[in-house]
Amino acid sequence: MEEKENPLVSNCNFMDVRPAMASMPYPPIKAECKNPNYANLLKIDYCGAVSEMSAITQYINNENRLSLEMCQMAKIILGIAMAEMMHLQKLGEMICLLGGNIDYMIRLNNGRQKMWTPQYLSIPQNLNEMIKADIEAEKAAINQYMAHIKMINDKYINAVLSRIIVDEEYHIMLLNALGHN
Repeated sequence: MEEKENPLVSNCNFMDVRPAMASMPYPPIKAECKNPNYANLLKIDYCGAVSEMSAITQYINNENRLSLEMCQMAKIILGIAMAEMMHLQKLGEMICLLGGNIDYMIRLNNGRQKMWTPQYLSIPQNLNEMIKADIEAEKAAINQYMAHIKMINDKYINAVLSRIIVDEEYHIMLLNALGHN
């Protein structure tokens, strides 16, 4: 008996996708001195509720769900996720320079620790709600970075955080353009 083969195929090719980042260089990864308190603040940006880890995971989920029906949009979302991966890597380097440890745990104000969880994510099914959730997450990240810049007295660390904010603002612009399609 002859079997008919009719495989399901994704035709969205991601080979040309690049990180969605502002076209300006990043400052060198440096710190004035070791500072575990600053490392703990950066760990919130690394893997807290509002964090690069949360952003990457949320964007990859969105990209996967869009790729079959809206390939171009999925490529933009993947480019944003790739930029967030670069941010995660830079934060990780700074945490280590400051004497911190990369373990996906943040230290809460009461001294307890909390591990990153996918419960931090917003995963709506509706496209417009998805874009809206991503924009809100970018705005929350900018606000958190700005608050951390005020709390950190290290010009090198703050220069990198300020540069990350530029990318987050660029992501909001891209997402706003997607939301109007």
